[in-house]
Amino acid sequence: MKAKVTKQGVLIPKKFLNGAKEVEIRRKKNLILVVPSPTQDPIYKLGKNPVSTGLSDASENHDKYLYRGNE
Repeated sequence: MKAKVTKQGVLIPKKFLNGAKEVEIRRKKNLILVVPSPTQDPIYKLGKNPVSTGLSDASENHDKYLYRGNE
């Protein structure tokens, strides 16, 4: 596909973006990349499904349990 470059730039057809709400535009030498951004940052999913460890103080002493084990 070819697109005409106007004063505003280039229009990318929405069907090429697969429903993306936001895109990141990167330039590498003569290459321009349009990369759809994730709809939600995966970091926000941390802690959604906690596990039971049987330790009453695991959140307070997590470093101890992670790095030295259950002493």
